[in-house]
Amino acid sequence: MHSANIISTIKARRESLHVTQDTLAQLSGVALRTLKQFESGKGNPTLQTLQKLSDVLGLEVTVTVKNMGVKL
Repeated sequence: MHSANIISTIKARRESLHVTQDTLAQLSGVALRTLKQFESGKGNPTLQTLQKLSDVLGLEVTVTVKNMGVKL
């Protein structure tokens, strides 16, 4: 997962909607400290956290799993 791209999309959407980090944290149930860490490039959000943030911002999270030819 390219979390930097995902987080930059979430941050850009938040800013375009004029939503503060504090408001997004409250509405999504994600801790403000956690949101600030993600937006500063620290940490690695879980899919559940991404879904919570995306729901509030009107974004859709889609996961694609590809066979990379790895043999088990």
